[in-house]
Amino acid sequence: MTTLLQLAAEKESADVTDWAARLGWVVGLLLFIALVYWLMREGWKWRGTLQGDLPELPAAPSEPGPARLELSGRYHGSTTAGQWLDRIVAHGLGTRSRVELTLTDAGLDVVRPGASDFFIPVGRLREARLDKGIAGKVLAEGGLLVVTWEHGGKLLDSGFRSDHAAEQAQWVETINTMITTATTEGIAR
Repeated sequence: MTTLLQLAAEKESADVTDWAARLGWVVGLLLFIALVYWLMREGWKWRGTLQGDLPELPAAPSEPGPARLELSGRYHGSTTAGQWLDRIVAHGLGTRSRVELTLTDAGLDVVRPGASDFFIPVGRLREARLDKGIAGKVLAEGGLLVVTWEHGGKLLDSGFRSDHAAEQAQWVETINTMITTATTEGIAR
């Protein structure tokens, strides 16, 4: 029995935690996360450089006329028309933000607090539809108002989500009617 007590007294507990190794792993993981973030940021800047051929965004006219429709909600970004994953980042078009849309006879005024505002003249509007997604945002079928417009020789899709989704169908109908009217008047001239 004495030998058991002597053996028990001689054994010591092993270190449970190797703090140096753990600290090394944490620092390594943080450096890896920082590298991934930096690469994503560089990719975003490179995409903006590749899209540098897009001209500056049009500004709203001083007298756009009375509002036909108004909407508050979210701007989810712009993509190349028909390619819902090809995000446009030039001139701040890739920046998500709150949005206040105003549709007038002159066009669509897009006011984005904290991001660049822009204006889409009625002559550049091509189509409006309800869709389910745009780069980085997927909703239920018909949950996103997508406006197709021409800018700098390219067709762009811009995605908006109203705070009151029921009003989006009226936007589609009104914009498409305006496009048809503008096209017919253009042909008649």
